[in-house]
Amino acid sequence: MKIALTLLLLAAAPARAEEVVVIKLGTLAPSGSTWHNILKELGERWASVSAGRVKLRIYPGGTQGNEGDIVRKMAVGQLQAAAITDVGMHDVAKEPQALSIPGMIRSEAEFEGVFAQVEPQLRSALAQKGYIPLQWSELGFVRIFCNHPYRTPAAMREAKMFAWDGDPASVEAWRAAGFRPVVLSSTDAVPALQTGMIDCIANVPSYMLTSRLFERANHMIDTPWGYLMGATLLRKEAWEKIPAELRPRLLAIARELGAKVDAEVRRLNDEAVVAMRKQGLDVVVVDPAPWRAAAESAWPVLRGNVVSQKFFDEVLRLRNDPRARAGRRPPIAP
Repeated sequence: MKIALTLLLLAAAPARAEEVVVIKLGTLAPSGSTWHNILKELGERWASVSAGRVKLRIYPGGTQGNEGDIVRKMAVGQLQAAAITDVGMHDVAKEPQALSIPGMIRSEAEFEGVFAQVEPQLRSALAQKGYIPLQWSELGFVRIFCNHPYRTPAAMREAKMFAWDGDPASVEAWRAAGFRPVVLSSTDAVPALQTGMIDCIANVPSYMLTSRLFERANHMIDTPWGYLMGATLLRKEAWEKIPAELRPRLLAIARELGAKVDAEVRRLNDEAVVAMRKQGLDVVVVDPAPWRAAAESAWPVLRGNVVSQKFFDEVLRLRNDPRARAGRRPPIAP
């Protein structure tokens, strides 16, 4: 009996050594978009360097639900990873959303400088909830797209604005800014525009192009509303199932591909506007001052509700002091 048991254990050992770690990742990135293609490249390269021991299965285009649904599925183990925006991240940690507060970030240089200083705090906040940011992503400036050429916030007061489901503080912020939010899942945006349930939606131009949302909301207000960032998050327990000797190589690949997207994001958004204009998009030139004032009028609601007062004030201080935010983006530590 002892000999038979020993033989069974020996036979099982190689199977454990070659165990395949499957990571299921959900994202709203449309199938075939730049972000989806980068994730596919990530999966291919992870499989290559791990000799097939790490496999990434990607579910794009909201097939796993909206970002709140994706986060909930990670919490119960149905998914192990997600490529989501900092707005969707608020169910994990609220701090990243500080950089996307309307009117907070006014240039790419401001974002880079502020992010370089606060990234360790963002990473720590996620780690406390059991998540590892494999890469951070700059998605670019959010613009407001509507089915009518609104030129001032006052003119848009009665327009129905898409608001993310599951983020009540942000809904109140839209109201504080003078708008009329309609709370919906992100996966319902297209039919909502088609049926007139909403009139306006705020997102980056490249997403509006690839999702074809601009075909219904075909007037773009030509002033930035906020700056959108994201991350590819992985549950810590899934990361720790990967052999330790592989992790630095996998992380390096994720960082490399994240930097690749960031280098292209401004071009992608600029080219998206050009492409949409050729297909009928109306770019509405406006005075930015009233829109900036509307954005900042939402700050009292966001400060202390969406993000802590302390972290909000720190981001604002860094934004306003170039010397304080001087620095380059730091590398992501595992």
